[in-house]
Amino acid sequence: MSSIIRSCRFDTDRLLVKEWHSLSGAQWDAPDHLAGIVRGLLTPEVTRSLPELWHGTYSLGRAREWIAQRDLEGSTLLVLDRACHKPLGLLILFEIDPGNGRGVEIHLGYLLAEPAWGKGLASELIGGFVAWCRNQDVALVVGGVEPGNIGSRRVLEKNGFSRQARSAEPLFELRLSPAAR
Repeated sequence: MSSIIRSCRFDTDRLLVKEWHSLSGAQWDAPDHLAGIVRGLLTPEVTRSLPELWHGTYSLGRAREWIAQRDLEGSTLLVLDRACHKPLGLLILFEIDPGNGRGVEIHLGYLLAEPAWGKGLASELIGGFVAWCRNQDVALVVGGVEPGNIGSRRVLEKNGFSRQARSAEPLFELRLSPAAR
């Protein structure tokens, strides 16, 4: 895997987004601090539209296991309120290099804590990520959406994604042209 997603970091007007293990300082270095954040974010209502294996209540132990699994699969970014650094959500990235010299493909998933819903933060998050991708060697970004999650579908469409016609699953893609990079 190349290092493109490992170096992903960006800011928007209201958000600071960076790799979840890159945070440091007294509050972040405490044992299980990240597991506590994950436990707080992955509430039953938040995980309802996510893979079934992610449903249910999270203990610190389950949160640690969840973190370890995400680390094996790709890169996870913590979404923070830019003003106060309060954790608001996660951006989960998985990179595929097709080896054709046309750039990488990134699969994304995201979630926001319930108090962050309905404030335009998801659109801002995905818009910031798309802007970051345009400055990288990214050819394609793909995101899956649970059929009943109309809000998430609208967030992707608002940011230029369109439904993949060839997919039986509700997958949305954004193709980035060389001119856009």
